[in-house]
Amino acid sequence: MNLKTIFFGTSDFAVPALKSLINFNYKVLAVITQPEKPMGRTKVVTPSPIKKVALEANIETLEPHNLKDDDGFFEKFKDLNPDICIVAAYGKIIPSQYLDIPKYGFLNIHPSLLPKYRGPSPIQTTIMNGEKETGVTIIKLDTQMDHGPIIAVREFSIFNFQFSNQKELEHKLANLGTELLIDVLPKYINGEIKPKEQDHLRATFTKMLSRDDGKINWNRSSREIYSQIRALNPEPGTWTTWNNKIMNIKRAECLEDESPEKIHLWQIGKVIKIIKKLAVTTASGYLILETVQLEGKKEMDIQNFLNGHIGFIGSVLI
Repeated sequence: MNLKTIFFGTSDFAVPALKSLINFNYKVLAVITQPEKPMGRTKVVTPSPIKKVALEANIETLEPHNLKDDDGFFEKFKDLNPDICIVAAYGKIIPSQYLDIPKYGFLNIHPSLLPKYRGPSPIQTTIMNGEKETGVTIIKLDTQMDHGPIIAVREFSIFNFQFSNQKELEHKLANLGTELLIDVLPKYINGEIKPKEQDHLRATFTKMLSRDDGKINWNRSSREIYSQIRALNPEPGTWTTWNNKIMNIKRAECLEDESPEKIHLWQIGKVIKIIKKLAVTTASGYLILETVQLEGKKEMDIQNFLNGHIGFIGSVLI
């Protein structure tokens, strides 16, 4: 489709959408992404995942630091004169002066069933809350966060979807959102689909998640802790303390079929052997440890960790 398009995106979630637009011969004039920044322990300045795709496709990449106050960038944006802009995990609010420039506006791929879970952490919050269903919503952007009218929705059941961390669910939803975008975009352009206002009274909001959100409280149930671990790994991570050192819990499973009456308050957080596996007692059930990382050490499976830390069994995690 000969539709002049500008793509706004930064993270891995945005990659399938940009690749598909390119493969389906949309005329991508430019890619707007967040500036390169230091990444990982080594703090090496690294281009965003979406910038790498743009460079490989020889598409102009622009990295404004501040959309709102950069008049020079706004003039360049106007000069590009896009017909439509596609947004996926860009990471910044699009200022109002941009929204009226493209003929068909800005469409955003959001990984939740809007109006539920607006904001910066919809996937993580969905997992932590133990939802059985999620999905993707394509909206036309307005001046408020994830508030604009709905173009299309696609639901996805996660009840039987096997995943160990939020990145795996993110990958699934990114592909689902891309399929939906490619399907509905021509229909939207041709006027077959009319944006429908969200039910704003049903809106719920997520927050930016930090390292503090990853602190494990062993007084919660094994199911709740298991959901926390899947939601917050690989970043910002989930952790506890052992022998006054931080222990990151990378992978785990929950065992719920034991009676809560068997676990006394003084046992909560205790490391035990159960069904030939290493587990931690919780307020209800057991958390089976699979992969851990002790402060200053490499990530390792629990058996290798135990080989070097025999006193781990019988200790209490705090």
